[in-house]
Amino acid sequence: MSTPDPAVVKAFLLDLQNRICNGLEALDGVATFAEDSWKREEGGGGQSRVLTGGAVFEQAGVNFSHVMGASMPASATAHRPELAGRSFEAMGVSLVIHPNNPHIPTTHANVRFFIAHKEGADPVWWFGGGFDLTPYYPYLEDVLEWHLTAKSLCEPFGEEVYPKYKQWCDEYFWLPHRNETRGVGGLFFDDLNKQGFDQSFAFMQAVGNGFLTAYAPIVERRKETEYGEHERQFQLYRRGRYVEFNLVYDRGTLFGLQTGGRTESILMSMPPLVRWEYAYTPEEGSPEAQLYSDYLKPRDWLNL
Repeated sequence: MSTPDPAVVKAFLLDLQNRICNGLEALDGVATFAEDSWKREEGGGGQSRVLTGGAVFEQAGVNFSHVMGASMPASATAHRPELAGRSFEAMGVSLVIHPNNPHIPTTHANVRFFIAHKEGADPVWWFGGGFDLTPYYPYLEDVLEWHLTAKSLCEPFGEEVYPKYKQWCDEYFWLPHRNETRGVGGLFFDDLNKQGFDQSFAFMQAVGNGFLTAYAPIVERRKETEYGEHERQFQLYRRGRYVEFNLVYDRGTLFGLQTGGRTESILMSMPPLVRWEYAYTPEEGSPEAQLYSDYLKPRDWLNL
């Protein structure tokens, strides 16, 4: 098994942050990212980049973090109890994009690397990450293109990879209290190390590099679509699901808060505007109703 090299991973992640920010600025055409660098008392830090008030993006955040500590937090050891008491090093790039136009989906992506140490024992390391799409209005063309890109980047690593990580994404981004998915899924993977460092790192790179390939064509296709106050209000309502998931279920949010990360950076994923409505029901036969009936449940999109 190849030896893990955190320095190589960090170099890739910093470059990935730059490339994604440059790509999003080009898509927006007006706004640019502001950067905050921060340090963490227990060790490490990061750089948070946020774009606000753009022509296309109401808010977009692309964060890099590299933190270390004397013991793994509860969110990390809950499903890996053997790691309790180990020191750790964690790094990653995480992003969330909230567009202005309700016809452009919100999206999230992250890629990350963990390594845990214990004196007298081999380090335990793994990669994780993925990307998912949260549309407000149903466009099958966009969903198919998103999943085709996800499938194509998985194919060099084995035919079983896309179905496995697609299903994991559907299961992870599930809101049980709403009985619906957060969106139309994508890829989600974690604890990736069995293939050795080089191959596991290569897959993480493919996912990180594939994000803009998947998302940019959808933005270009929908950014000029006309919308009114009705569509805007539905977008704000559906953004509430994003908040509910991130604050109740998301392991990354819990990990950041439990490790004493920078709160502003952790909660960068929250939309700038959002609303809730009591007992909302979409009008029968409307595009909003179609979103609920056809899109907010796990589906084999590429074999409909």
